[in-house]
Amino acid sequence: MTKTVVILGGSYGGLHVAHYLLKQKYPDVKVILITKNSHLFWNFASVRAIVKEANIQDKDIFGSIPEALSRYPAESYELVIGAATSSDLKSKTVTVTPSDSKQTRTISYDYLVLATGSRTSDLGPNLMPWKANDGYEELTKLLHETQEKVQQAKHIIVAGAGATGVEVAGELGFEYANANGEKKKEIILLNADQEILRGDSISSAARSELKKVGVQIRDNSRVTDVKTTAGGKTEVVLANGEVLVTDLYLPTMGLIPNTEYLDKIYLDKNGFVVVNDLYEVQGAEGIWAIGDLVGKPRCGFMITQKQAAGVGANVDAVLRGKGQSVVKGMPFDILVCAVGRSRTAGRMGVVKMLSVMGWAAKGRTLGIERLGGYIDGRVA
Repeated sequence: MTKTVVILGGSYGGLHVAHYLLKQKYPDVKVILITKNSHLFWNFASVRAIVKEANIQDKDIFGSIPEALSRYPAESYELVIGAATSSDLKSKTVTVTPSDSKQTRTISYDYLVLATGSRTSDLGPNLMPWKANDGYEELTKLLHETQEKVQQAKHIIVAGAGATGVEVAGELGFEYANANGEKKKEIILLNADQEILRGDSISSAARSELKKVGVQIRDNSRVTDVKTTAGGKTEVVLANGEVLVTDLYLPTMGLIPNTEYLDKIYLDKNGFVVVNDLYEVQGAEGIWAIGDLVGKPRCGFMITQKQAAGVGANVDAVLRGKGQSVVKGMPFDILVCAVGRSRTAGRMGVVKMLSVMGWAAKGRTLGIERLGGYIDGRVA
């Protein structure tokens, strides 16, 4: 009898696992990949893609998922473009609303991999293109609109001084605030805390790099409200009551796991899926979770890659009647923040990286060249 493996989410983790399983060429396994976006979005480069002068094209950061799966026998997989709206992990079903229909569809499975990722908890009037919150057409439109707004604005506020905020401010500063000594735009980074990057060991290095590209950093500046004025500007209200007026407001604060379709008994108090060392969902045998919706040990691309590889191997082991293995993470934590197209701040574990090392590893291209591996299957 054919076994069905359903994978929810077609981004880095979900597509990785799909490639891995389909490469095994099982005679009696069907993989169903359910994703709300028909294209994989290389969102690491979104921080640079909003700068039109960086000349990042849609084809550089979007890869077709139908094309990625077309290399496998048609009978071995099914691709469903849509969003999971509910699930019953005890009866082994998920309910999906396809993007081209208002009619829901209930899909049964034998095994399930959860990889629906996260979204940004934006505070403001506009969506931001940091995550694939919408379908391909909506996302590319949003990205192009943001490019135009960035180009036209003379005063830009970036809210949130985590990794995304630091990189967004760095890209804007590199292009506009300190370009060949000419200040074209005023770039302000609002940091809710005393230190950027939540006080990580590279925070002082990142702060120094941001200042080199002309970014103004305001610490202890928590945003509590955002309003659009009649004149089209944005009022940013801070916790101390101060109101800042800007041409363009770019929020980057926080991540919300996309887990609304799951029963809360499988989630922690913050909405993240609880897993064991095999990355099986706690209390749900034969169901695994990876990536941002787990948030363990933190959200990160390389962390998701390791989890996807481990879970792919565990699903394969179960399909073959073998025992699973503990999913191994990174040997040490790596954090690199690109600050424009020429500088970075980073560390490997507790060892700080030279700026040029971080630039070569990440800042030079933001990993765009790796997108092809997710389309042709080399990633797995």
